[in-house]
Amino acid sequence: MADEILNKGAEGAKGAEASPAATAASEKGKAAAKPARRGKKHVVKSVSSGRAYIQATYNNTIVTLTDANGNVLGWSSAGVCGFRGPKKSTPYAAGVIVKDVCDKIHDVGLKEVAVFVRGIGSGREAAVRALHASGINVMAIKDITPIPHNGCRAPKPRRI
Repeated sequence: MADEILNKGAEGAKGAEASPAATAASEKGKAAAKPARRGKKHVVKSVSSGRAYIQATYNNTIVTLTDANGNVLGWSSAGVCGFRGPKKSTPYAAGVIVKDVCDKIHDVGLKEVAVFVRGIGSGREAAVRALHASGINVMAIKDITPIPHNGCRAPKPRRI
């Protein structure tokens, strides 16, 4: 008796799925769930010269490549490349970051950059060297690290 009830329940479910009304309703539900979205077409810029901003702190290194007006073409950081903890601020990580961002903007055609370095981390020089090694001509290097001229009071030294 219990087997008959189970079999009837299974047949009833199959019958409901096979009905054309149920199939049409499920297709309408799918169409309503995913509307056709049309966004902007991706336009690839052709930029020959630009700027490279390198922010090298004690904890991380961030590299941003822009055009001459400052519009961002691509960026990368140590966390994006998979480095965690104290490995993020190493010179090796800076080289990997630059290689990653150069791969991202390969189709733009960037040939030469003016480099602006900010911060006092260990990835400063390694990032500039990696830029040159990746085939981008470094035209100028400028240090834009903010230096206080007796503005705010410095924090007290760390006790270890």
